[in-house]
Amino acid sequence: MFTSATIVDLVLAQFGRGAHEQGFAIIAYCFMPDHVHVLIEGTAPNSDMKEFAKAAKQYAGFYYKKHTARSLWQPSYWDHVLRDEEDTWSVARDIVENPLTDGLAQSPDEYPFLGSCTVSKKALLFAVSCAKPRARG
Repeated sequence: MFTSATIVDLVLAQFGRGAHEQGFAIIAYCFMPDHVHVLIEGTAPNSDMKEFAKAAKQYAGFYYKKHTARSLWQPSYWDHVLRDEEDTWSVARDIVENPLTDGLAQSPDEYPFLGSCTVSKKALLFAVSCAKPRARG
């Protein structure tokens, strides 16, 4: 699904709409061919992650179906709330390294479907290059 700039841009725009409405910043994203990773941060006292996910999926699904005549999403999603001791940029590093892990790119810089809505791609890649890899356990 997420192998063309047209579709990625369409879905990302709707994620941005949902983020704006629900009080979130999109710190990092990576569109893989069959799924998407998004790191968001609440920016308002009433930010509600479940409402963001609901709105973003609804908006993106509507426009995707209008464009392709196909459904986009499965009924659920996987989420993880970061604990205080978890470094945001280390999590972002995991996200931008996904294409490397799956053999889709040699470096995050060459993968076209990742970035941030808060900083430039160059700044994102610099920040994650300075972050410690997350411990696997």
